[in-house]
Amino acid sequence: MPTYVLLSTLTAEGRKTVKERPERITEVNKEVERYGAKVVSQFIVLGLYDFVTILEAPDNATVARVSAELGSRGTVQIMTLPAISVEGFAKGFK
Repeated sequence: MPTYVLLSTLTAEGRKTVKERPERITEVNKEVERYGAKVVSQFIVLGLYDFVTILEAPDNATVARVSAELGSRGTVQIMTLPAISVEGFAKGFK
């Protein structure tokens, strides 16, 4: 299944929500699964982004819907990147 990297930055409202209800993070991950994607791993990071999330989804349309649905709430801004494994990349040269 294709892999995607989501780089997420919380808005002021999103930071407030996470502070008051940190369990909201795992609730959102369950919502992602209802949209047809699967959270493989997730990290809280320091720097330009607040979260790095690795997803598996059947296609670009599914992950675009995830980004649109979550982003439309006004609590997070998301950059979505399709990812190719090193092994998958190397096979293209054989």
